[in-house]
Amino acid sequence: MPIKAKSPIPPGYHTITPYLVIRDPAGAIEFYKRAFGAEEIVRMPGPDGQSVMHAELKLGNSMLMLSGEWPESGAVSPQHLGNTPVALHLYVENADAAFQRAVAAGCTAEMPPADMFWGDRFAKVRDPYGHKWSLALHTWDMTPEEMAEGMRKFCQ
Repeated sequence: MPIKAKSPIPPGYHTITPYLVIRDPAGAIEFYKRAFGAEEIVRMPGPDGQSVMHAELKLGNSMLMLSGEWPESGAVSPQHLGNTPVALHLYVENADAAFQRAVAAGCTAEMPPADMFWGDRFAKVRDPYGHKWSLALHTWDMTPEEMAEGMRKFCQ
């Protein structure tokens, strides 16, 4: 008989957990290990024994869930849709090194690392599976007034 959970959120998880749908989830798992240092925690095969119905990866102190496409249930990837409006924001110890690692692993560079007006060293990449990632190192605690002034200068 199952044991009653002690908490409504499982240990090691946070209130919100991203869940990606990926055309090649097995390939993506290996890619995320190389590109972002992910650690595979769980992999559940689909009914055919080959596909990935569900997987969980740990990146830093957070979890990322993913599965393969199941169009009949509405689960489709960015490749199926042709784009994505969503980005995953990953805080790292070194944004420049994380950007280089991701690009070397096969991500497409969308924005090289730069110091941004909100206080982060920030970069953007797109993985081979169509998902967008922003990589950031928080470097300065900015007041709302400092951010507004920085944004004004940035947008000139």
